[in-house]
Amino acid sequence: MSSIAFKPFHGLRRSSPVPSPTSTTTTLSKPAVKFHVSAAKTSPKLSNRNLRVAIIGGGPAGGSAAETLAKAGIETFLIERKLDNCKPCGGAIPLCMVGEFDLPLDIIDRRVTKMKMISPSNIAVDIGQTLKPHEYIGMVRREVLDAYLRDRAKENGANVINGLFLKMDMPKHWDEPYVLHYTEYDGKKGAMGAKATLEVDAVIGADGANSRVAKAINAGDYDYAIAFQERIKIPDDKMVYYENLAEMYVGDDVSPDFYGWVFPKCDHVAVGTGTVTHKNDIKKFQLATRNRAKDKILGGKIIRVEAHPIPEHPRPRRLSGRVALVGDAAGYVTKCSGEGIYFAAKSGRMCAEAIVEGSQNGKKMVDEGDLRKYLEKWDKKYWPTYKVLDVLQKVFYRSNPAREAFVEMCADEYVQKMTFDSYLYKTVAPGNPLEDLKLAVNTIGSLVRANALRKEMEKLNV
Repeated sequence: MSSIAFKPFHGLRRSSPVPSPTSTTTTLSKPAVKFHVSAAKTSPKLSNRNLRVAIIGGGPAGGSAAETLAKAGIETFLIERKLDNCKPCGGAIPLCMVGEFDLPLDIIDRRVTKMKMISPSNIAVDIGQTLKPHEYIGMVRREVLDAYLRDRAKENGANVINGLFLKMDMPKHWDEPYVLHYTEYDGKKGAMGAKATLEVDAVIGADGANSRVAKAINAGDYDYAIAFQERIKIPDDKMVYYENLAEMYVGDDVSPDFYGWVFPKCDHVAVGTGTVTHKNDIKKFQLATRNRAKDKILGGKIIRVEAHPIPEHPRPRRLSGRVALVGDAAGYVTKCSGEGIYFAAKSGRMCAEAIVEGSQNGKKMVDEGDLRKYLEKWDKKYWPTYKVLDVLQKVFYRSNPAREAFVEMCADEYVQKMTFDSYLYKTVAPGNPLEDLKLAVNTIGSLVRANALRKEMEKLNV
């Protein structure tokens, strides 16, 4: 595990030398009950135009940000290089995201109501018995979800540009624009595209783990995982097994610090794994994942191979001047579960809402203090989630005996209820004190047995 994973977020301190018309930072004492518009009193009013904002990256973070900004009347530009992007992603989304982001059901390939957690010794635990009839985990293809969110942003007035962001010139004064340099692919200039520039008042970096926007503001590096995934078309009779079922495999063979997965899609399954510590062995881990599931995917044909870096913790800096990072660019992927889609979309929307508030629906200039409110709200709401999942990964993914204990713990009905309630609705589910005590005792017992097993295995290996 990363030695810097628990460094505190630095987004809550002033990090930019760019002066702004207001020097105060507002600390939120409690979450806002209603979304309201309130620009800083000293923010200058824009003359004869609205605020201009560019979003770099057209994934869930970029699409959600662009829609929010465009709806508010802000002149919005979304720049995305690959409009048919198929990011290697398990594609799981929580139930709350469907309603919160008004997603149509026809973009959800599968509604998973059953999961199998499979230990290093191939002991399988069935998960999902606590789900209510209407509850499920949605499975989507990123090329479908991302395109839908971009198209909706465009329908609301956003300018979607098929282009590759190259760099940006920083303003020398607080009210000067950022000048973005990019290559535009509009079909008129051939495959090489045409160089273009764009002046904007604020920039949202939603361009993934290899974010060029992050590099432009010296956001700092972070540890990252390599995710590797194969889309496999399996026979129809095999696909019936995965109709509403997902599988997760743990063990040193599939990953020394993560898990392998088989997730159902519309007419195929996605089989993948990831690792931070042993990136050069990723294909070996992928082969092991396929071998673990071989009887259930026998006769399958690989139709697509995908690989992509996944951030392991938030960047040291996520804000500078009028530039903010969201989604993978900011490092918003959870440990243990590797979840990122919901948090990408949510961070994009929250950042855009902060700009809408600070600019009074695009009528005033924004400054770093306006964008900082997004980070304050984000950290207050989600930092505990990231911290808890980081601890779980360090405790239960450190060895095969610990993983056996983890799978054993997953068999507990109370654990399943708490886990699904927290995951599906992105809230910390209130616990039962007596059940919490039982869980603590059982967890300690599982870890003690795991530690004893580890010592015995070490003796055998001597």
